[in-house]
Amino acid sequence: MVPEQATPDGRADPAADGGATPARPDGLTAAADPVESAIARLYGEPLLRLPTDLYIPPDALEIFLDAFEGPLDLLLYLIRKQNFNILDIPMAQVTLQYLEYVEQIRKSNLELAAEYLLMAAMLIEIKSRMLLPKRQDVLVEEADDPRAELVRRLLDYEQIKLAARQLGAIPQEGRDFQRPALPVEQGLAPVWPEVDAHDLQRAWMDVLRRAKLTAHHKIGREELSVREHMSAILRALQGARFVEFSELFDGQAGVPVVVVHFVAMLELAKETLIEITQAEPFAPIYVRLAYSPA
Repeated sequence: MVPEQATPDGRADPAADGGATPARPDGLTAAADPVESAIARLYGEPLLRLPTDLYIPPDALEIFLDAFEGPLDLLLYLIRKQNFNILDIPMAQVTLQYLEYVEQIRKSNLELAAEYLLMAAMLIEIKSRMLLPKRQDVLVEEADDPRAELVRRLLDYEQIKLAARQLGAIPQEGRDFQRPALPVEQGLAPVWPEVDAHDLQRAWMDVLRRAKLTAHHKIGREELSVREHMSAILRALQGARFVEFSELFDGQAGVPVVVVHFVAMLELAKETLIEITQAEPFAPIYVRLAYSPA
């Protein structure tokens, strides 16, 4: 056993006690990691002890197992939970259960309870109308059920709630799935595709085809004189006795010139300046002057 050594101020020397670490006033040893022994973190910093001025409100841990979107939602929940017939609502039981829930939320949130109190007043009114005795004149005719308007509103709300639930079940982007996005790396230098000779040939043929579609046909007007052709025919017949019909059209270029030359021949025959003869059917046709030149 090693004797305990004392420091100059009369306390025991911790270094002499087998290397044991001294105890701290907050109960943590000097060698312990403060981060690992922290009971919580506040703004990222480890919290080693509970604050003395910590205040926890009484309703901080209050838990609501059922949350409703409004008075109709609560009323429909009470009816469906107990399997009541919505067309024959037992107003006494439903009103009592409804008021118990309203009393609970009135203690914590008075503004929220105001909307529920309006429906509670409506339920109490319906219940009181059902308890009132009916008059004789009302018994003769079938009286309207005081619950009819409430039932109609509940059925409409239930249909809207069911439709909203079906719409919410449809997959939505951002909630149920994400569209894949793949980054594409693009270089700064553009990469041009290689052009094949056959592709270039097809492009050139396409250009020619479009050029033919847009080409315009220009018709030029050539002025031809029938009188001039009549004089030419007379000059050709002066030196010969008979001239074959086809020989008169030799040297005439173009269809318009041939047509005018033929019209000129018809005009000469009309004016009896030439004669057109044929010896027999299918024989050659000859043309001669109808007069003898001096």
